[in-house]
Amino acid sequence: MLTYPLAQAGDTPLYEYLYDCIRKDILSGRLQAGEKLPSKRGLAAHLGISTITVEGAYGQLMAEGYCQSAPRRGFFVSKVQHSGLEREQYLPKAKEPAPKAKPEWLADFVSNSISPELFPFATWTRLLRRVVAEDAESLLARSPGFGVLPLRQAIAEHLRSFRGLSVSAEQIVVGAGTEYLYNLLVQFLGRDKRFCVENPGYERVRKIYGACGADFVSAAMDAKGVRLEELERLQAQVLHISPSHHFPTGIIMPVSRRYELLGWAAARPERYIIEDDYDSEFRLTGRPIPTVMGIDVSDRVIYMNTFSKSLTPTIRISYMVLPKEIVEPFKEKLGFYSCTVSNFEQYTLAKFIGEGYFEKHINRMRAYYRRKRERLLALLKASPAAARMKVIEHGSGLHFLLQFDKSIPDDALQQKFMAEKINMKPLADYYEGAPLSCRHTFVLNYSGVRDEKLEAAVAAISRVLLN
Repeated sequence: MLTYPLAQAGDTPLYEYLYDCIRKDILSGRLQAGEKLPSKRGLAAHLGISTITVEGAYGQLMAEGYCQSAPRRGFFVSKVQHSGLEREQYLPKAKEPAPKAKPEWLADFVSNSISPELFPFATWTRLLRRVVAEDAESLLARSPGFGVLPLRQAIAEHLRSFRGLSVSAEQIVVGAGTEYLYNLLVQFLGRDKRFCVENPGYERVRKIYGACGADFVSAAMDAKGVRLEELERLQAQVLHISPSHHFPTGIIMPVSRRYELLGWAAARPERYIIEDDYDSEFRLTGRPIPTVMGIDVSDRVIYMNTFSKSLTPTIRISYMVLPKEIVEPFKEKLGFYSCTVSNFEQYTLAKFIGEGYFEKHINRMRAYYRRKRERLLALLKASPAAARMKVIEHGSGLHFLLQFDKSIPDDALQQKFMAEKINMKPLADYYEGAPLSCRHTFVLNYSGVRDEKLEAAVAAISRVLLN
């Protein structure tokens, strides 16, 4: 009777492990062609496993030609050209490499993760079931390149009510992550165009444009945002900005500068503005900041946003709104692309937005992050090292700047924070050629730091500053 150490199966399904053991015995010659294998019931009883497990192993062996069944006679080993090697000489089955150990931070002020308990699991699960029940046929249909119509209609209505944008579903393109959408824009506008990004800004944005093969430059900013003379000096043609809440400085671009940039874009037919409205939902004081697209009368603004911050980064659904005049040219040039978001997620999100759950979720998150921000700011103000810290914040988004009175280089200060299990990045890391004025200033993204860790995190920051 065949005997195998089933305890060594680990995470591998038992039927798969049993199949692998028998297959190796056949290849090694231990089981000869024509030899009868034990009955399913007999082998199951001998190994102390279910008959279904043995049946699954035998079924896979037959499917691959290692054995065959004869009616009322049982299973027999097929004639297989084997190597004559002993079973132990075969290479072990490949396993997924273990993930690299991540540092155990007391507080990670770099990560843009959200608190998992905020995700509306019950509502999302209920909508998933409804999608299967109500949209089964649509789930199996090929999604239009721009995304399914119900989701684009829901996004258009959300933008109308929340951002004051009057756009149609036909202008909206849905994709899995902003990286994908940026790539489409580079292809459409042309790699020969000169793209311009903000300095400082997200390093990821620069990397995306670089990976797309685009010619891109970085424009210096003042207290109002990108300077017009910089665009002229750099001969920029496509400007990428985040006017409602710039990362990492937190600058909110005033309307005067917005009109200046719109005038710049309207002056030449090849010029466009890409408005990145990431995390605009999280303006925690006052009214939401109007969009640049909302005041554009020349059709020169391409609006971009994502649900990764408002829902969860694992739901990779982003979208862009094209100016009306380029919708048809965009379809003609790139209409062959398939939408990269599954129909399942698209229809679920369409219901989530359309039935008012998204608005309720955003309101709940805003209230939560407002309380969290106020508590963190209060802890910093009351800390023993308060006199050695200056908070720079604009009441929008989920991060702010913290300037320290400490006469050591930023990298040395960062190492001291890391020794206290505090992960923070200097503002200088987000610059190309950082100015001296940003020294000793760090970016605090507090969205993923657990509430119960805030007090200990501020105490750790204080220890670094006072020692």
